Amino acid sequence: MTSRFADEQADALRRRAGTEGRSVRQVVLSAVDEYLARRSGDEEVDRLAIEVARRWRPLLDRLAG
Repeated sequence: MTSRFADEQADALRRRAGTEGRSVRQVVLSAVDEYLARRSGDEEVDRLAIEVARRWRPLLDRLAG
């Protein structure tokens, strides 16, 4: 897979990688891993919210009425 960045982004990535003593590739892979981990957490929260709403729907309907 190839990614293209704006010049400003590429420069910032190179600076960040240099500051951290890592390659640009390592910085990008780390960012992708963090993004995917965060998104999978969102999916779990969504799943739990749906489960709770289904379980408590009758009570919520009574309270709303």
